[in-house]
Amino acid sequence: MGKQDGRERQVTVGVIDSSTAPILHVDMDAFFASVELLDHPELVGKPVIVGHNSPRSIVTAATYEARKFGVNSALPMAIALRRCPQAIILEPHYERYQHYSKQVFSICDELTPAVERLGIDEAFLDVSGARSLFGSPQQVAELLRARVRAETGLVCSVGAAATKYVAKVASGLSKPDGLLVIPRDETVAFLHPLPINKLWGVGAKTEEVLRARGFSTIGQIAHADVDTLRRAVGDSGARRLHDLAWGRDDRVVHAGAEEKSVGHEVTFSTDVTDAGDLRRELLRLSNMVAVRLRRHGVLTRTVVLKLRYDDFTTITRSRTIAEPTDLGKIVYDEVRSILESEWAGRPVRLIGVRGEQLVHPDGVAPALWDDAADWREAESVMDAASDRFGRGAVRPAALLGHRATERPRLGQRD
Repeated sequence: MGKQDGRERQVTVGVIDSSTAPILHVDMDAFFASVELLDHPELVGKPVIVGHNSPRSIVTAATYEARKFGVNSALPMAIALRRCPQAIILEPHYERYQHYSKQVFSICDELTPAVERLGIDEAFLDVSGARSLFGSPQQVAELLRARVRAETGLVCSVGAAATKYVAKVASGLSKPDGLLVIPRDETVAFLHPLPINKLWGVGAKTEEVLRARGFSTIGQIAHADVDTLRRAVGDSGARRLHDLAWGRDDRVVHAGAEEKSVGHEVTFSTDVTDAGDLRRELLRLSNMVAVRLRRHGVLTRTVVLKLRYDDFTTITRSRTIAEPTDLGKIVYDEVRSILESEWAGRPVRLIGVRGEQLVHPDGVAPALWDDAADWREAESVMDAASDRFGRGAVRPAALLGHRATERPRLGQRD
């Protein structure tokens, strides 16, 4: 649906009848960058890039001032600095993003039990049942935005509509720091003038195909012959785009939706060919994945190794383990085994570890014997030390003195 830099900003002014717009989409504005600016108020209003200051690293986040120069997340840092040479680079602090994410979601949970989390910095809320406590959807959205600002120092944008799709479009258009309410009977008038890249699922390639056939606005998609759309994007794609163009979206808010996966990956400053270095990095990443599994109260059934070579060839290999786990030692043993069977010494540019098929412990039959009891105790000690003294206060001896350029993979954003 495109990157947001604030140039298309629309907001609702005054009080309107929002009774037919009970689905909210809340999205934190430039979340990682905004968290970093809490410690650097002197940089507010300046182009700031969050990421590691290395030519081989990528942009983790960027302020709106930097986005106006074409700098967005996942852009190689070297390209970002060519586009915006005056940008200020700040190192990322992922534990702080988790901390503020929890604060924001706890505010959402206090307003309605129907909260569907999307990664670390956005969520859908169904506030249909909140009228008696907090008022109309517009009032709930305003209260949410005010509480987030007051309790965290951060700002968010909120879209309110009759469906999830329209609410998400509205929140994007209200950025930064805005609220846009689209009552049900204004949905079509709101959608039809918008460009086709605002349709959910229309990326650069699909947009190119549609524009080649003369489509530039959502309204044109809505009034198009379905057979014409089918020839462009296939049968299921044509039906989906046609429905979305008329604002039809029957998906509901799934309260308590969990992350689909938990993972971390690293891009090396220089290509790595030493097996010992790769194993140490796998151990570090495995422990980071395990910490997040434990914090979310879930176990992983499948571990995944990702390798990207110097020629950008990328492979992923997965392995389902006998018993779901949240221990870094077990995750590491599995991904190390995969590495030993898959890697033939080629220079490695990026390596990653991910846990998939997440399950809750209460849905898993407990083992009669816990062969990893000692490791569980050791990792619990590391968790406690990290909570008290910061991440990395206690770590495996193999990682002492080890540093790397990390890029996290957060839940559904994988």
